[in-house]
Amino acid sequence: MGGSEIVLIIFVALLFFGSKAIPDIAKTLGKAMREFQKATNEIKREINDAGGLGDEIKDLRSTIQGAKSDIEKGIKTHTSEIDHDIKEIKHDLEEGIKTQTDEIDQEIKEIKHDLKEGIKTQTDEIDQEMKEMKTDIKEMKTDISQGTEDIVHTIDEEAKMD
Repeated sequence: MGGSEIVLIIFVALLFFGSKAIPDIAKTLGKAMREFQKATNEIKREINDAGGLGDEIKDLRSTIQGAKSDIEKGIKTHTSEIDHDIKEIKHDLEEGIKTQTDEIDQEIKEIKHDLKEGIKTQTDEIDQEMKEMKTDIKEMKTDISQGTEDIVHTIDEEAKMD
């Protein structure tokens, strides 16, 4: 309660009971509060002295605290196990990905090598065919030259005969 609320209560009490009755009312309220506090303390003392209910409450609190502690430890243990499992899975995945990447890189190298070899083989075959074609062309030129000489010779002989 704030100060203004207490002043308001006192003012209302003055209006209802008058200034002469207030000290008696305050005295009666004080006695009632002392009696209430005394009864409360006596009940607490009886509970503590009797020990039954107080000990049971203490035992119950202790049991609850123990269960709470066990649950927290269990949660921490399971959380640690889950974290460990996640780390292992992550490691396994990373290793698997690395292995797969290495295998793919090796396959790419092999494919490049095979392509280079295939291209070299094709180039060598084309070069060989071109050499053979050049040889064939030279032979054809020789044959054509020979044929031309034969034709010229035949024409000359026919011209001499006529």
